[in-house]
Amino acid sequence: MTFDRSIKIAPSILAADFANFGAECEAIEAQGADWVHVDVMDGHFVPNISFGPTTCAAIRPHIKGVMDVHLMIEPVDPYIDAFAKAGADVITAHVEAGPHIHRTLQAIRGAGAKAGVALNPGTPASAVEHLLDVADLVCVMTVNPGFGGQKFIDMSDKIRTLRAMIGDRPVHIEIDGGVDVNTASSVAQAGADVLVAGSAVFRGGSVSNPAPYGENIRAIRAAAEGIYA
Repeated sequence: MTFDRSIKIAPSILAADFANFGAECEAIEAQGADWVHVDVMDGHFVPNISFGPTTCAAIRPHIKGVMDVHLMIEPVDPYIDAFAKAGADVITAHVEAGPHIHRTLQAIRGAGAKAGVALNPGTPASAVEHLLDVADLVCVMTVNPGFGGQKFIDMSDKIRTLRAMIGDRPVHIEIDGGVDVNTASSVAQAGADVLVAGSAVFRGGSVSNPAPYGENIRAIRAAAEGIYA
């Protein structure tokens, strides 16, 4: 992974066809996805269960680019090595998921992955102020985590605060939740560069008809880049 602040679209496979994960990953990349976002949920930290490192290992051969793994689990530390060995390029842990988030980020980097830290909607930007030198990504949740397809919560002020705090550090700002053509512009203008989108990407398409994935990705990117809004 090389760092740049260009807009990156990261479709969440939580909205994909679970029976065709490998083909879905290949399809979204062929249609223009920059990263593949994997939402891992444990039924404890969040009220839902999704998948674990075995699934990540299974889909890794089908992903040419970045596999972005978002751990909505508690605790995190015992599972870092498993997700790193499964091929995660980025591993993101929630600041709310444990008492030693600095140690967690160090452990993620130590396992060979980029370290991300996520903030729930009710958590202020100041919670990561002293983590920015050990983080590669800050994920701003714009829904309460646990389910796809939720309504977007405007976190523009938090994003702007984070962007100012980050300064010239090589740290991405990722937005996760309710991103579509109507919300991409505001988060990008506030300073985000990685946009996670689930249903907004997968809507209308399928493995056998992937063209709508490309149309959706291009529309979100265009909105974020200000080509139209």
